Amino acid sequence: MSFWHTQLPSTPARPALDGDTACDVAIIGAGLTGLWTAYYLKLASPELDIALFEARTVGYGASGRNGGWLSAELVGSREKYAAAGGRGSVLALTKAMQEAIDEVIRVADHEGIEADIRKGGNVLVARNPAQLGRLEARVRYLREWGADYEHIAPEELGHRIAVEGAVGAVFNPHCASLHPAKLVSGLARAVEGLGVRIYENTRCTAIDARSVYTDRGTASARSVLRCLEGFTASVKGARREWLPMNSSMIITDPLPDFASRRIGWTGGETLGDTAHSYMYAQRTVDGRIAIGGRGVPYRFGSRTDHDGRTQQKTIASLTRLLHSMFPAAAGVPVAHAWCGVLGVPRDWCATVNYDPVTGLGAAGGYVGSGLTTTNLAGRTLADLVLQRDTPETRLPWVGRQVRRWEPEPLRWAGVQAIYALYRAADRSEHRSQSAETSSWARLAGRISGR
Repeated sequence: MSFWHTQLPSTPARPALDGDTACDVAIIGAGLTGLWTAYYLKLASPELDIALFEARTVGYGASGRNGGWLSAELVGSREKYAAAGGRGSVLALTKAMQEAIDEVIRVADHEGIEADIRKGGNVLVARNPAQLGRLEARVRYLREWGADYEHIAPEELGHRIAVEGAVGAVFNPHCASLHPAKLVSGLARAVEGLGVRIYENTRCTAIDARSVYTDRGTASARSVLRCLEGFTASVKGARREWLPMNSSMIITDPLPDFASRRIGWTGGETLGDTAHSYMYAQRTVDGRIAIGGRGVPYRFGSRTDHDGRTQQKTIASLTRLLHSMFPAAAGVPVAHAWCGVLGVPRDWCATVNYDPVTGLGAAGGYVGSGLTTTNLAGRTLADLVLQRDTPETRLPWVGRQVRRWEPEPLRWAGVQAIYALYRAADRSEHRSQSAETSSWARLAGRISGR
């Protein structure tokens, strides 16, 4: 599992479902989307009987394995969201994402969840001329859609985070770093304290209107909410809905004093770049560097990883990237490596859906930017179940219909081609030092439809 999981105290597993049951709301998946949905539903309507069904343990999936970025990053094309609700609705969604960061922090404080949260903002760096061009174009584009970015002068970046080879950087204040497993485990305790039932080691095999079928029994409910993100393909009939994309991470031992002085990075900022095979990183409260990126992006037939195990070549690749960006960390051992699975819709945009007639709902497709998004999606899904007309239920990701992914082997071949092209583009841009984005990347973009 992830390094984050290893830092949690050992606790007995929650009981599995033992035979058939009934409830008002059945939620499949005890990750952050499911837990946030249950939390807000129970606060709004304490009389509701809510049950969560988890195939493994709380936070087993992306919720406990991610990079710990509580960011306002909104995945996907703003134009695609605007097609559903207009430009104003996308601006409202951007603002709602920014506010959701503070909402997570508020709830963590209120519920006594110690999750190492530090709101230090996000730094994006460019390390060659092509990355710099994309960085500047991205900032112009996102500013038009309500995002807040400011440029960081090279000398200022050196004082803030000393990234080797950086030729440009920007800062967004709407981001916090945290310990994701502490957040998800603390939220689960808070939800149980409100009276929500959580069944672990209870695998959902199929759902339909008013019923959840598991390997431990059947649950009947007025509302059935699928909150499985990258594990959606495990449910009968949903194999092509959201593609399970893999991302890998490594984390170092705590840095010695000399390396810390050389690197800086004391403000709780998260760090990313504008490579096509992008990286994401944070400095933990105990002085480690956690850094992630793509490993094996996709497994044939929408299969998922084996308990977070990642490949040696991926560990080596991430280690080289770490040492390239932070030479002072070259002598620091890697303490742990793991991978996780995230959900990718065919149009790369997140969705929240609920049908009051059938009682079926779902939220997800966060494309790796779900730590904040789960909170907003959970609040939105709760309002939809309660049939409330709120600003959240009018956001443009509500009710969107997305076409399914291609059948195999086209799905596998397409994803492998896309990421092979992206890796080739990164190598080409590094060698050439050209300001132009590689033609390999443009071809990958056409294949992916992004």
